[in-house]
Amino acid sequence: MKILVTGAAGFIGLFTAKALLDRGDQVVGLDNLNDYYDPKLKMARLALLEGRNGFHFIKADLTDRAAIQGLFAREKPDRVVHLAAQAGVRYSLENPHAYIAANVTGFLNILEGCRHQACAHLVFASSSSVYGANTAMPFSVHHGADHPLSLYGATKKSNELMAHSYAHLYGIPTTGLRFFTVYGPWGRPDMAPFAFTAKILAGEPIDVYNNGQHARDFTYVDDIVEGVVRVLDRVPQGDANWDSMRPDPSSSAAPYRLYNIGNNRPVALMDFIAAIEKATGRIAAKNFLPMQPGDVLATYADVDDLSRDVGFAPNTPIEEGMRKFTDWYRGYYGV
Repeated sequence: MKILVTGAAGFIGLFTAKALLDRGDQVVGLDNLNDYYDPKLKMARLALLEGRNGFHFIKADLTDRAAIQGLFAREKPDRVVHLAAQAGVRYSLENPHAYIAANVTGFLNILEGCRHQACAHLVFASSSSVYGANTAMPFSVHHGADHPLSLYGATKKSNELMAHSYAHLYGIPTTGLRFFTVYGPWGRPDMAPFAFTAKILAGEPIDVYNNGQHARDFTYVDDIVEGVVRVLDRVPQGDANWDSMRPDPSSSAAPYRLYNIGNNRPVALMDFIAAIEKATGRIAAKNFLPMQPGDVLATYADVDDLSRDVGFAPNTPIEEGMRKFTDWYRGYYGV
């Protein structure tokens, strides 16, 4: 198949594109290579894909309507894995307009491309941030998620609603994946695994929010990508038994599905820091701080539906995953 992967120079995008190329698919990679974090890291990821048989890269911005229309018209992808977005909870407090532009307007352009080119399946990245004020653990796609606590989470919830409307109106098979704290080699510098490792190796103190009382469902990137590829191959059908009087948020009479994709084993923040200390052989100096606006106390994914439908079974312990990450970090940065 020919598959469009947006955010191909991103963290999850790199490994998703690589997995698809490894099995023989053609991949059209899209990215705008913006400077939200160091573009050199994005270019280094992209260098791992360029030159590979079946890979073609296009630099364009999701918000450029004409560019996205032209891309779909020329490339005519069979399926789309939409991972590009303006990420980050805290940055959404500083630059909210970037989130509406990339995550709402940009996603509309992707939906329109899929509509006009009769895409056979759109898989898109949502986020655990949609759960927001929900405190029922583990988070389930069968529960409501209508109270996000950050604009980032709100834009991801918007993506789910927009995708459902296009699945209903135009019959576009669409699957949303709610990602839970993905980490691993080539990860994002704005996320805790990268930021903590960098500071610990530099001998600098780390900021520990909520006095270390957070817990996160850290999920290793290889486990995530295996799930993404399996979902791509499972084209959703409308659920004939869907009951509009008792609507299940995870499915629909339209060809639409939502899944959590996470580790299903939340790790306490202090245990996560201990795993980095073990991997680096250094003890972190910790600066304990209060909870930040937009943060949630814990994330914990119910992945039973994904396990049932595609055999998703994450199996990378946090100690192993962080060892692999720190090995990559030391090799890439020479520390």
